Amino acid sequence: MKNFKLRADQIATLIEKPGAATATDMITVEGRDVGYMYREKALAQGDTGWRFFSGDEDENYIKNNDNTGIYNINTIANYDPSIMAYLNEPPGSAWERIPGTNKFERVDQNR
Repeated sequence: MKNFKLRADQIATLIEKPGAATATDMITVEGRDVGYMYREKALAQGDTGWRFFSGDEDENYIKNNDNTGIYNINTIANYDPSIMAYLNEPPGSAWERIPGTNKFERVDQNR
C-alpha cells in the first residue's frame, strides 16, 4: 500500500471536469513537483491523455508499473497547481518546468 504525500481530506476541488491522468510516485508519494508532462491521445474514455513525471525518473523506474498510478487530474493539480495553466494544451504537446519557477516551456515530446 502506498503512503501518499496528501491525504484524501487534503484534496480540494481545483478542476471541476474529472478525467484520468497518470503520474509517478515521485509526485504522489514523495511529493516532488511535476518537472515534465506530456499529453497523448486518450487511451480510453475518461482519460485526459496527460502523463506527469518529476523528471528524475530513470527508464527502469518508469518501466516498473508499481511506481505509477492512474489518478483524477484534480488530484495531480493538488500536488502541483502550476500544471493547471497547461491542461487545455492539445495531445502531442510536452512541457518541461523552467528550473526555479512554476512555469513550463514547450519541448519535443520525443526527447
